[in-house]
Amino acid sequence: MLDKHLQNLDFRAGFVSFVGRPNVGKSTLTNALVGQKIAITSSKPQTTRRAIRGIVHRDSGQLIIVDTPGIHRPRKLIGKRLNSLVQSTLSDVDVIGMCFPANERIGPGDRFIFEQLERLKNAKKIAIVTKIDRASKSQIFERLQEVNELGEWAEIIPVSAVSGEQLEILVSLLLKLMPLSPQLYQSTVVTEEGEHERIAEIIRESALENAREELPHSLAVSVEDAVESDTGLLHVYATIFVERASQKAIVIGHKGSRISQIGRDSKPQIEEIIGRKIYLVLHVKVLKEWQNDPKMLTRLGF
Repeated sequence: MLDKHLQNLDFRAGFVSFVGRPNVGKSTLTNALVGQKIAITSSKPQTTRRAIRGIVHRDSGQLIIVDTPGIHRPRKLIGKRLNSLVQSTLSDVDVIGMCFPANERIGPGDRFIFEQLERLKNAKKIAIVTKIDRASKSQIFERLQEVNELGEWAEIIPVSAVSGEQLEILVSLLLKLMPLSPQLYQSTVVTEEGEHERIAEIIRESALENAREELPHSLAVSVEDAVESDTGLLHVYATIFVERASQKAIVIGHKGSRISQIGRDSKPQIEEIIGRKIYLVLHVKVLKEWQNDPKMLTRLGF
């Protein structure tokens, strides 16, 4: 049952998607606005590979944030599918927020994405200058000027997802751009992601950070099963997929050191999500050229 006190004539609710080239801070921004970890983050680009919904609740409205993969020029089939996912997502949202890091100049990748957004006539478009905690005042000013010269925006706002600077202003701005609407989700709901999907993403994040020699798209994770033992401990079985035997060796590490570290890093985060202790079992399997294999991509949820 939806909260009665939120059902008023001024209540607004709708969908917003943050876009931009890889590694501009979209997932970090999503997590900061929702108030907990919904999307995984990594120092590597192109980490996000699904449209992930996080819900921001305020007394005056709700924002349903659809965190999408970074738009890029695809080199493999998975890249084409990710771009198609972004395009289909953007055609359905109320507001698109394009992100620009304050500490990096606007380049060809940004212009390419902006040109794609120009074709989408239904959604309102705002520009978000991210990572202002990493930039000087002069850099922020330069970036705001560049963004303003790039094209027409409903709003332009600088923020920091890390320090929290201007995040509430961003929320208020986004809510004003949303349509009048009844409450869409209960106030206790923060994501549409299933438990297994969130677990798989946490493991993938840890694997990416621990196996820095390889590209993110070389890794995929699937939760195969979760079984409660006789002692009441939940046993979670997951598989990390790679494309080559050499990658498998890297993920496992010397005498299993890296796969053990991946498990140690993932376990407490998984336990926080599901609210109970677990026994985590990880396997690594080679699926040759899975990023270009339609059947394997479908199997892995792409």
